[in-house]
Amino acid sequence: MIRKFMRVIFAFIGAGLGYGIARLVQDAVGTFGGTHYLLSSGKLTAIAISVAIILGFIFFMIAPAVGRKGLRLSKNIGDDLQGVSSSTIISGTIGLIAALVIAFFLSQLFSFVLNRYVHALIVVVIYGVLCYLGIVVGTTKGSEIVSNVHAARKQTEAAIAGTASRGWGSRKKNPAAMPKILDTSVIIDGRIADIMGTGFLEGTIVIPEFVLIELRHIADSADSLKRARGRHGLDVLNEIQTKYGVEIYNTEKDKALTEIPEVDVKLLKLAQMMNGAVVTNDYNLNKVAGINKIKVLNINELANTLKPVVLPGEEMTLKIVKHGKDPSQGIGYLNDGTMIVVEDGVSMIGKTANIRVTSVLQTSAGKMIFGRLQKS
Repeated sequence: MIRKFMRVIFAFIGAGLGYGIARLVQDAVGTFGGTHYLLSSGKLTAIAISVAIILGFIFFMIAPAVGRKGLRLSKNIGDDLQGVSSSTIISGTIGLIAALVIAFFLSQLFSFVLNRYVHALIVVVIYGVLCYLGIVVGTTKGSEIVSNVHAARKQTEAAIAGTASRGWGSRKKNPAAMPKILDTSVIIDGRIADIMGTGFLEGTIVIPEFVLIELRHIADSADSLKRARGRHGLDVLNEIQTKYGVEIYNTEKDKALTEIPEVDVKLLKLAQMMNGAVVTNDYNLNKVAGINKIKVLNINELANTLKPVVLPGEEMTLKIVKHGKDPSQGIGYLNDGTMIVVEDGVSMIGKTANIRVTSVLQTSAGKMIFGRLQKS
């Protein structure tokens, strides 16, 4: 019953469209031809009605096929929209509305065109082009604009709070409140679980879905070393979820992320979108994040900072385990892995010796300590 009713409605639409087209063609012929009609108004009306009946019948016949195509099209549109975030839809709608407003005022500039058909064509082109540009600009740049506005609003609120109070409240940003986004390397490392257990790492912990996917790929690698690292990372991830209730952050809704193939680039983009910090051990990622003004928390830097402070002149007992770079040097290690270069220590390799610290060198890889054998 509903289908028959829709076919009738479709037929009436076709009839109305046919009648309008016939009248439009008759007016166009009279306008551009510059002559009066040879037919009477009654015959012209009869022709228009005939065209309306023919087009109405055609619409009535093709209504089922059009309906099936429409249902398929609506389903495809619905499937496509599932992968589009709500922020993208909203920004695209705002862009479309802004384009319609601009097109309206721009079309008024062509009101001097006397021929209504040319004027209608110009207006259609203006609206079509501007609406397309409005949607494209809104969907591609809208998320960046929204994130910038959101960040500006947060900074304004922090500045207001800082004016009203002093101390901690006067800071523009509270690093502890930033979302902490975990990288694949820091999960495989495993120390992040111990750090979270101490309570020093505050704020929301974010584990993106693409990081979990990368861990699975590493765990399924043909290389035994990579496979072991990937499985260890999955075990650490399971421990974090079980102990601290951290959920996997679904990034499929963010179209801006799904279009990026590289995991590191996705990670930095997500940090920009969330105004958060990246927790990583990756040296190169650390450098790239610094170029993009993204906050980075490096576990290796934290470990180096927490190593015991050794000052020149201190004495310690150390086992010398191997040769150094120079023939006379011996190498030993503290319990935390810090390397100590002992001058004239080659004779004590394999033995425990008393040494005196002469200097401490801080490098990007950590601290290096130099010392000499303590004379008995």
